[in-house]
Amino acid sequence: MAFEGLTERLQGAISGLRRKGKVTDADLRDTMREIRMALLDADVNYSVVKEFVRNVREKAAGANVLEGLNPAQQIVSIVNDELVEMMGEEAAPLNKSPKIPTVIMMVGLQGAGKTTTAGKLAKKLKDEQNARPFMIAADVYRPAAIQQLQTIGEQIDVPVFEMGTDADPREIVRQGLAKADEMKADYVFIDAAGRLQIDEALMQELADIKEIAQPDEIMLVVDAMTGQNATETAEGFNDRLGITGVTLTKLDGDTRGGAALSIRAVTGKPIKFVGQGEKMDDLDVFYPDRMASRILGMGDMMTLIEKAQKDYDEKQAEATMEKMKSSTFDFNDFLDQMEQVQNMGPMEDLIKMIPGMASNPALKNVQIDPKDMEHLKAIVYSMTPAERENPDLLNPSRRRRIAAGSGRPIVEVNRMIKQFNEMKKMMGSVLNGDMQGMEQMMGAMGMGGNGAGAGGGLQGKMANVAMKQMARRVKKNKKKRRK
Repeated sequence: MAFEGLTERLQGAISGLRRKGKVTDADLRDTMREIRMALLDADVNYSVVKEFVRNVREKAAGANVLEGLNPAQQIVSIVNDELVEMMGEEAAPLNKSPKIPTVIMMVGLQGAGKTTTAGKLAKKLKDEQNARPFMIAADVYRPAAIQQLQTIGEQIDVPVFEMGTDADPREIVRQGLAKADEMKADYVFIDAAGRLQIDEALMQELADIKEIAQPDEIMLVVDAMTGQNATETAEGFNDRLGITGVTLTKLDGDTRGGAALSIRAVTGKPIKFVGQGEKMDDLDVFYPDRMASRILGMGDMMTLIEKAQKDYDEKQAEATMEKMKSSTFDFNDFLDQMEQVQNMGPMEDLIKMIPGMASNPALKNVQIDPKDMEHLKAIVYSMTPAERENPDLLNPSRRRRIAAGSGRPIVEVNRMIKQFNEMKKMMGSVLNGDMQGMEQMMGAMGMGGNGAGAGGGLQGKMANVAMKQMARRVKKNKKKRRK
């Protein structure tokens, strides 16, 4: 994740407050100085940092914060709220035309991932809205750009219009739009040309295409790894074309993350999507509140839930939750859950979405070998049907037989069974609304409020803030459904 360095620095800036019963003005100044340096080191725009720090200091300087209980938790909450506001507060939807087709013009510098993003977005609309997307290959300059778009089109089963590299891009767009109308497409993606840097020839061509196509969305694709240059690129395209949204790519790369924090504040235009990976499904809606939570190490439970909803069978998920509540969850269900979790992506990425886990030092740079999951499956497959349904049958002699059958050490079998029983108990408590059980779970993971464990009290505070935010969102969604 792009913000791991920033997350570590921000937590370090705030961690000194957790040991204090009260926070003085001097403590606040020191903390804000550290926050300021953390943001600047993350390549956030200087003017944006200056305003951010001023806003946080003004809100945190009130007597209710400095003289109140848990000042560190309150300051974390203020910093979180300011991050959300800086990045746009709410997710911004894709612009849509009142009549078909909706035309989306993809622009950006070479190497930002513009062509791939066009394919990802087309696939997302096709999968989620049953849309009929259509793509126009208008980049006649970059070697193999047309071929790349055609390959993507074949991969996601979306038609691509092209006229080769000798045609004028303006004419390609005119004829492409006519073909899209003929095919009754409801979304048209124009993959316009890019350059290694902004120049007048590029901007004039894009301005001409804009005049011809009258796009509903001018989507700027920006490489997050370019840091401060990403903000300058966004400003340049916005000044000339009037962009309507931004997609940040390579957010999973080795980047300090400042672009994501700066673009909205500098251009006033929302970040709408983020790309994290090479697969066609690796495109997510940008939620400022969720990104702020991840930056502060508070996890991202809402995205984790949505990933689960996307990959889980709803009826199966409900049945599993009922089993967890009633403590009848067995190893057959455990196998099903492992299969579902593997479909959701790398385990280390999922763990970091759980409140407090991203900030747990024990999990920093953790890499989970996919073979470990296969080893767990081998242990379960070596059980008899009766043992899977009734884990209480697993006495020492049965465990030795399972170890021999799975080819795993007996200590590994014992550890897995112990963890299964602890997880079963913990999930039963949480799903039945036992907040004490939740607190015990946090303590076991080193996030307890008493400072025990690897994470200490600050992680507990962050986790509590994240859980409260999640509860507010769930309540808000329930109200929407009732309306």
